[in-house]
Amino acid sequence: MKLVQERLDFIAFMKDNPSKHTAIIKSILVGQFSLVPIGQYFLDDHDEIETLARWRNIGANTCSFRFKVDQESIKCWLQGDVFKSASKILFLVTNAQGRTVGHMGLASIDSPTHSLEIDDFVGWEDDLPLDIFSYCLKALIAWATKSMYTEGYILRVHSSNTRAISFYKKNGFREVKHTFLKSEPPSTPELSRLVESSASEEERETESMLEMRYEECREFEPTSLILTAGPSISQYESYYAYDAALNGWNSEWAKYLDLLQHGFKDYIGVKYALATSSCTGAMHIALLALGIGEGDEVIVPDQTWVATANAVRYVQATPVFVDVNSIDWTINPSEIERAISPRTKAIIPVHMYGHPANMQLIMRIARKHGLFVVEDAAPSIGAEHRGKKTGSFGHFAAFSFQGAKLMVTGEGGMLLTNDDQLYIKARKIWDQGRNSQISTPFWIDEKGLKYKMSNIQAAIGLGQLNRIETLVAMKRRIFSWYQRFLTGNRFVLLNHEPPHSRSIYWMSSIEVLPLSPVSRDELIRLLKSDNIDTRPVFPAISQYPIWESGNIQSRPVALHVGNNGMNLPSGVGLTEAQVRYVCSRIDFHTMS
Repeated sequence: MKLVQERLDFIAFMKDNPSKHTAIIKSILVGQFSLVPIGQYFLDDHDEIETLARWRNIGANTCSFRFKVDQESIKCWLQGDVFKSASKILFLVTNAQGRTVGHMGLASIDSPTHSLEIDDFVGWEDDLPLDIFSYCLKALIAWATKSMYTEGYILRVHSSNTRAISFYKKNGFREVKHTFLKSEPPSTPELSRLVESSASEEERETESMLEMRYEECREFEPTSLILTAGPSISQYESYYAYDAALNGWNSEWAKYLDLLQHGFKDYIGVKYALATSSCTGAMHIALLALGIGEGDEVIVPDQTWVATANAVRYVQATPVFVDVNSIDWTINPSEIERAISPRTKAIIPVHMYGHPANMQLIMRIARKHGLFVVEDAAPSIGAEHRGKKTGSFGHFAAFSFQGAKLMVTGEGGMLLTNDDQLYIKARKIWDQGRNSQISTPFWIDEKGLKYKMSNIQAAIGLGQLNRIETLVAMKRRIFSWYQRFLTGNRFVLLNHEPPHSRSIYWMSSIEVLPLSPVSRDELIRLLKSDNIDTRPVFPAISQYPIWESGNIQSRPVALHVGNNGMNLPSGVGLTEAQVRYVCSRIDFHTMS
């Protein structure tokens, strides 16, 4: 239901257009053409209403209830069947000069099966470029696929409308079933009074409706590199960013910062949130607020991005590296216990590639030894362990919105805590050490940092947060496709979510097994020649010459994963056909 609600909220946002200017900002670009969402502003545009009425009358003989319409009936239809319906949206197709040349829409947006229905496709202009409506239809499907979680597209067309059936078949729709039906009356009483039937009752009762379903082409040949990562950017982000750039100054300088912080803490289920310029900066603030410094030790996993350990160095403490689990590549709780010394002050577990670490056990260890916990939740927005979201367990948690993550602001992060006193300390550090409790303005009485997020970045982040469960579902679906298509390959092993957890599969990853005829690095090179971008998993970071880290052989799993693990293309907008192609090339290079 969360996915359906996010979809309905998004469509309501798209339709909330008091002016044509607002609608244009939210439009979908299709080359020189645009799909402009209709809003209340449209009802006062008499020329446009007249155009829609003319088109409806030209195509009246393709409807089961054949009647002529006028401007009033078009307005009634828009008010009753489009604007007031949460599950429908209508777009104008406009050319480069802004002239309306057609319209098309989506319906059944509230379908629990996550299918969308193509609705109200009309266009009757003779001077249009060849196939422009095909391009617009495909653009509408592509937009909906990347903006909302969908599992298919259906449409219903009268079997007598051979022109439309031919068009849809040409554009990837296939017949599913015929249904004989009686004519349904118009959707509003106002329209009922305008009915002037041009067909007999007997003709209408024997008419059939054809249901057609869109089928994505199974054959895929990349013309450009299939990237490892990539965000889904919708009209939420572009409109909010536009508003922040235009109006987000002076009294509204923190409008989107406040909205993002409030929304994010509520989503994770904690009391406080501070938007930062990066996840690394958030961890730095957290360690300072905890009083960790020179002479202290902080336990970190050996399989992570270097920022986890760098944040420890920023406060002059010492990172102590421990091994990870072989199944999910997250920190091994047994290794944590062995690494604790009298100087140990904190643990930084990492929810690696969106897999939650075993926070229940880690928190138990921390309480036993009186240690702080700072969750490096950078790649795990929306992940859960035993029903609780990552970021809600530790004394602090830090998230990343860097451009390759699930939720993006270009660069940026978020610091979370449930502790009142720790929040006060962290906020003061975040605010350059300013004392906001005294009457003297701008009074600095402690050391502080400048790790703040900008309001414009926060605007983009808020748009992402509005669709967060949608983005998580898309990531999990991508992994399910990899799981299905790589089932028969005994040379690679998919990196699965741990027990009692929901991973977001920020990266779908594999381990290239020792029996494989090609190494991990060779497979990366071969896939690149197939226009498939991949990347190696982080090397065990204790190997870097920038710190004294002890014997790497004591952390064999991190070393093995760093040498044999790789991330597959995992961008939110990937299609099933693209994933199938990637898997076919992995099979070819490892099984041929």
